[in-house]
Order: sequence, then C-alpha cells, then structure tokens
Amino acid sequence: MTISEAYAACREIAKREAKNFYYSFRVLPQHKSDAMCAIYAFMRRADDISDDESVSIEQRREMMTHWVAEWRAARNGGPTEDAIFLALNDSQQRFRISDNLLEELVQGTTMDLEPSATAAGAVQTYTTFEDLYRYCYLVASVVGLVCIRVFGYTDPRAEKLAEETGVAFQLTNILRDVKEDAERGRIYLPLEMLDEAGISIERIESLAAGAPLQDRERSLLAALGAKAEAYYQSAEKLLPLIDTDSRAALWVLVEIYHRLLSKINEANYDVFSKRASVPTAEKLWVLTRGAATSFGNRVLG
Repeated sequence: MTISEAYAACREIAKREAKNFYYSFRVLPQHKSDAMCAIYAFMRRADDISDDESVSIEQRREMMTHWVAEWRAARNGGPTEDAIFLALNDSQQRFRISDNLLEELVQGTTMDLEPSATAAGAVQTYTTFEDLYRYCYLVASVVGLVCIRVFGYTDPRAEKLAEETGVAFQLTNILRDVKEDAERGRIYLPLEMLDEAGISIERIESLAAGAPLQDRERSLLAALGAKAEAYYQSAEKLLPLIDTDSRAALWVLVEIYHRLLSKINEANYDVFSKRASVPTAEKLWVLTRGAATSFGNRVLG
C-alpha cells in the first residue's frame, strides 16, 4: 500500500465518521488535511474498540492491548499493511508529533476500559472538577496539542491555549451527551458539583429515563456550561497564534462547537428530551465562510 492510498483510506473514514471535525479538515492545505484525517482515523479506531458493546469489557481490553502493540511495532519500523498506521507514521514524522503525545492520546481513549471505571454495577464518575479536567485533557486536549503541530505555530503560549480549547470542546460534548452517558453507566458531572446542587447520581439516572427536568438540574448544567464558555476564550486567543494557512480550519471547528454549546443554552439545558446538534445547513454556512477566509489567507500569504 502506498502512502497516498493510506491517506485516501483515512480520508474515507474521516468523511464518514468525523462530522464536526471533517468540516474543518476541508479548509486546510492538502498535506495538512491528509494528516488530520490520519490522526482522526487513528482516534476513531481506538474509540471503536473501546466502545464496542457487542463484546465484553475484558475482550475489549484484550483487543485494545493487541491493537496498541501492533501500532507501536509499526511506529518503530515494523512491517504493516494497516492504512491508518502507515498514514499516521508519515504524519508523525512530517509534523514532528512526539510519541508521548500519541501515547497520551491512546491513554485517553482507553480510560473507559480501566478496571476502576468498569467494575460490575459501578457508575463511572469523577469526584472534583480537577479530576474531570484531567479526563478532558487526555481525551480532548491531547488531540488539540497534536492538531496544532499540524496547523503550525511558533509562540509557546499556543500549547496551554490548545489544552484549554480541548477542555471547552469536551465539556460541550459532556453536556450534550449527559443522557446517553448515564444510560451507559457514565456520569461525567463532577460529584462535588452534584453534591453542592443537592442532586444524586440516581436523580441523573432518573432524568435519563424520562423524569422531568427541574430548575436545580438546569442550574447545575448551566454551571458546567459557564465553565465551558470561559475556556472558549482560550480558543479566541489561540487563533492568531496558528499559521495563517490553518487558521480558518481552527476557526471552523471552534465555531461549530461553540454553536453547539449555544444550542444547549438556548434549550435551557434540557439535554434529556432531545439531543442538541448544529443543523447541517448551519455547518455548511460556517464551512463556506471558513473556506473563503482560507482562500483569502493563502492569496495574501
């Protein structure tokens, strides 16, 4: 398999699965867009193994261990015909993405398979917001740190800003998916925030099962939304630090995610009766504006 064929296979995965992310890939220069598709395909494969509820947790752990071992062997020069590994290895070398970042990325996608998170009858929770922040760092901020290496930057401030932008995205995802996560035994609302609001884990499970939402629960979700909103300010500061030819791609991604948070807010944080989303037509408008900006940046650059 050639590198071009490997990238094409990753692009098909991204086009089919990436949704919000793929809109931003489309306004990047080709070589950067290829790299982002490879990175996404790698994350998608890890997520699919982790979330495959057709097999047991133990089987998923074994599958993940085997897959990670294959990836590490390929990364270290071993033979592979896996399109994702081939494309990712090329991107890693081209954009100087460290092994440590990719290892952290895998650690993030496998957190839900850790024994402490999957004990029989247990609900996966995080005690404090700081604990939740660490989870967000591993599942989202690391992605941001990988992405800015593809986008390009020189100012070291971009690192912390990318980390906090990832937290903004993940908190948005958590708010959107409260119902679905609770149904799967995962409650990402910090226990300290639940306790302060006088809300039990059982109450969140009842809401997921159809109980009517009350003001105190809306207030709790709004408090987490306010934290997400604060981190979106880091995204605004990050944009001018990114290389000109990639700035529009980051803007598209931030704009779509920020609009998703706005949809949740407009619904008065009722994330139980209907899953919040940004309509396709709205995403296409954002993409069109981003593409125009990208073209202008390249012409001027």
